Amino acid sequence: MADVLAIIPARSGSKGVPGKNVKLLAGKPLLAYSIAAARSALNIDRVIVSTDSEQYAHIALKYSAEAPFLRPVEISGDNSTDYEVIKHLLDWMKANRQPRPEFLVYLRPTTPLRDVMVIETAIERLKQSNDASALRSVHEMSESAYKTLEVEKGYLKCIASGSFDVETANRPRQEYCKTYHANGYVDVIRSSYVLENKKIFGDRVSAYITPLIIEVDTLEDFHYLEYQVTREPMIAKKLFE
Repeated sequence: MADVLAIIPARSGSKGVPGKNVKLLAGKPLLAYSIAAARSALNIDRVIVSTDSEQYAHIALKYSAEAPFLRPVEISGDNSTDYEVIKHLLDWMKANRQPRPEFLVYLRPTTPLRDVMVIETAIERLKQSNDASALRSVHEMSESAYKTLEVEKGYLKCIASGSFDVETANRPRQEYCKTYHANGYVDVIRSSYVLENKKIFGDRVSAYITPLIIEVDTLEDFHYLEYQVTREPMIAKKLFE
């Protein structure tokens, strides 16, 4: 029985960066990096790519992942949720009489440059937790969210206090609590929790603090990844050794 299954969501049709899940980085599609990281992790038993694209499915197979189905169009759009992706996988496994894994490792292709040991440690942390409903990776924000502002009717307003008096946002950052940004490094999910509660993470999510990592949302993000790989080529090469 596969105790731990990695699922890599790779839909086509991205508008911000067209074809970003298979955009070439150092000669390999972004999707291949997440597959390589998952296959290199010693405590991941199986790797499945969930995609709506036959082209992406062929790429998944080329890099030794499984792509046993095409995800329906209705859950592959801009507004589709991670829950829909995961629930579709679990429903497919049940319909095809495949053993349900206890843990799902969610790896987004748009975060390609991962350390495999970070993934392995994340899995073991949730396995050893008796009360965590899931694990989610985060990194510390460079500026506390308590210092951030929004614009309402043309005027600045403090997000934390809801006040239009923004003087408090100028106080030293050391006076504020640290805040964290959820990133795409690695999420570890209990499949039983998803099925029982119809949600992914729940209300006891273990915080897994990782180094800052670049996620590809814009072309500028991708260009910075290219710069990273040019400056330190072993970052990419070690995943495919």
